[in-house]
Amino acid sequence: MGQGLEGAARRHRRVRAVRANTYNRRPVPRPAEKHAAMTDPRHDLPRPGPAEGTHLRQIKSYVLRAGRMGPGQERALEALGPRFVLPYDPTLRFDPVAAFGRDAPLILEIGFGMGDATAHIAALRPGDNFLCCEVHEPGVGALLKRIGEQGIANIRIFQHDAVEVIDHLLPDASLDGIHIFFPDPWHKKKHHKRRLIQPPLVAQLAARLRPGGYLHCATDWQPYAEQMLAVLGAEPLLTNTAHASAGGYAAKPDYRPLTKFENRGLRLGHGVWDLVFRRV
Repeated sequence: MGQGLEGAARRHRRVRAVRANTYNRRPVPRPAEKHAAMTDPRHDLPRPGPAEGTHLRQIKSYVLRAGRMGPGQERALEALGPRFVLPYDPTLRFDPVAAFGRDAPLILEIGFGMGDATAHIAALRPGDNFLCCEVHEPGVGALLKRIGEQGIANIRIFQHDAVEVIDHLLPDASLDGIHIFFPDPWHKKKHHKRRLIQPPLVAQLAARLRPGGYLHCATDWQPYAEQMLAVLGAEPLLTNTAHASAGGYAAKPDYRPLTKFENRGLRLGHGVWDLVFRRV
């Protein structure tokens, strides 16, 4: 009886051990399966490199930051977005006559923030068409709100990266002007490569301008202004409108308004630099 109970206990312990081992052990692949898992034929395929003429690290025209939409901006986006915000389709060239309903000089603006200067300039120059790129949705909503309040009809918006809009939608010699006001200066030296104004993009912008068209940049960061001046001055398709005696910087054109941030900076003694170059 004692041996029977002892034997049953031993068998019970063995069963529990087997079960525990089964539940806790990860399945081990057979040698062939293990080899197959480590040598998936897809890993042996050649990996495609970057397309010719492209860079591994593409510069973007923006840094997407979180932002909150106000109720007025939300209403403007819902009511006016279908008319003024254009769908981005990289397979189609931009047709300004279809977009604006007329043939007029076309000005591209890259990064309009909350749209204060954009609305001001468009209202001041009703004979021009303004194609404006901004990814920040509150900014798009704010500009649409101004469009509705002021009855502005000569603005269209791409809520998309301007670099891709330039690459895919705009043909050469299609623009009469380009505005780039106060792009992110990326203050730290290690981040300078992220700055928008770089030779490859400037070459693209110059090619998109018609002869006589202009590129207008503005910044309140002097080291960035110096880089802009060097990069724009090195582009063979562009010529500086400012005299050398002015250091290569232009007087602020009348059409560009002073923003509240710019006014505050000027009161604090900060500088603002405008650069205006023309397509030869």
